[in-house]
Amino acid sequence: MILLDAHCHLDHYFFKDDLDQVIENARKAGVKVIISSGINPESNRKVLALTEKYDIVKASLGIYPVDALQKEIEAGEYPMKPNIFNVDEEIEFIRKNKDKCIAVGESGLDFFWIKDKNTEQAELFNKMIKLAEKLNKPLIVHSRKAEKECLDMLESSSVKKIILHCFSGKKKLVIKARDNGWFFTIPTNVVKSHQFQDMVKLVNLSQLLTETDAPYLSPFKDKRNEPAFVKESIKKIAELKGMNEEEVANNIYMNYQNIF
Repeated sequence: MILLDAHCHLDHYFFKDDLDQVIENARKAGVKVIISSGINPESNRKVLALTEKYDIVKASLGIYPVDALQKEIEAGEYPMKPNIFNVDEEIEFIRKNKDKCIAVGESGLDFFWIKDKNTEQAELFNKMIKLAEKLNKPLIVHSRKAEKECLDMLESSSVKKIILHCFSGKKKLVIKARDNGWFFTIPTNVVKSHQFQDMVKLVNLSQLLTETDAPYLSPFKDKRNEPAFVKESIKKIAELKGMNEEEVANNIYMNYQNIF
């Protein structure tokens, strides 16, 4: 079975002691591609280094909503240095490294952590949309508690390939994005999330990818997520679509090849 993890964070602190084993676990599980997404200068550089070390790791370089990430850092959700940097300089860094990455992102809007920076977040997201347009790269989108706003901005863009990571919008927004021909990543916690299960039912298999968002969204209670667990997404999608797992995995890997 050929497996894909279309979105995770291998540079995360939680992988600092055993990343070699995590990669080996993924290989044994049949994972052929892991897309590790950068979120700021520190993360983007670590992700690029990982692609040099592990042949199955591909880089997506992005800028996460700056103030929201700082709140996550302060809360201990993503242990990093303070999130202070020049956005335009980092965009230029991504542009210069366009041949070393296969996508732009993780980028988007996040109104969960901070609610008084909507305009600033939209300005940054617009810059990242324009970067994806200019580089002709797929855009991996973060849209927590800002799903409608993200879709509105994306609809006015000319980005050809849009990937909605862990999209949690209402049914009508899922249908709108689906009808626009955009893609959805189905995380491993689909095994217990009715929202993601409903999304699988609504969206054609040709518009689905699988992800872990590791180390987050584990399908197993009290266990850190990792790329090898992406098989759990395949199992659940197959069950919901009434298909066999091999067929689902092959179709999703073909989607990856078509998008990237």
